[in-house]
Amino acid sequence: MTDQAPNRARVIPLRPPAGRPAPERSAPREPLWRDLVGDVLRSERQSQERTLKDVADAARISMPYLSEVERGRKEASSEVLAAAAHALGLSLGDLLARAQGELVRLDRPARHGRTTTTSSYDGLCLVA
Repeated sequence: MTDQAPNRARVIPLRPPAGRPAPERSAPREPLWRDLVGDVLRSERQSQERTLKDVADAARISMPYLSEVERGRKEASSEVLAAAAHALGLSLGDLLARAQGELVRLDRPARHGRTTTTSSYDGLCLVA
């Protein structure tokens, strides 16, 4: 059995090789859920003129962790999101509804000119 092909892995580079420009992307990148939620938390905190420390203390989470959640660097659990929302006077549902509203707002320009199927469902669905 010496006719077997050697095992070879296919490597797909994440970045283009040095000196080569990155290929053009045809469609804009969809926003990540963690970015949307973080933006909502940050804008609500700033509209209340509260510090990161104040909200983190009220939510009983660390200030560096809340900062990373606001910047979309961490995928926070539902417990952390609920604590941060409650510290800002929001329910978890309020926070998620605002993030969903941002997603819809950002997605509409991307869909302009594209044919899409319509659905009667206008809600939010999260899968764990």
